[in-house]
Amino acid sequence: MTYNFDPDRWFEIQRLALDAKRDRGELTEEGYQAVLDDLELRYEQMTSRLDKPFDLSGTPRNQTPPHRE
Repeated sequence: MTYNFDPDRWFEIQRLALDAKRDRGELTEEGYQAVLDDLELRYEQMTSRLDKPFDLSGTPRNQTPPHRE
């Protein structure tokens, strides 16, 4: 994922694709709603991760400088 990633735009593109499948008859209303619910859950999970600060506190650190020849 890059810093330029826009989760709202991603969600909108995915939702429009689902709308198109429903409109073409590839998804029933029930199937559409199930896939839409899954998409909304994925979006919520994604945005909750984006709201957290970047943390390296659990990463081991090398206390010695790198060896140079």
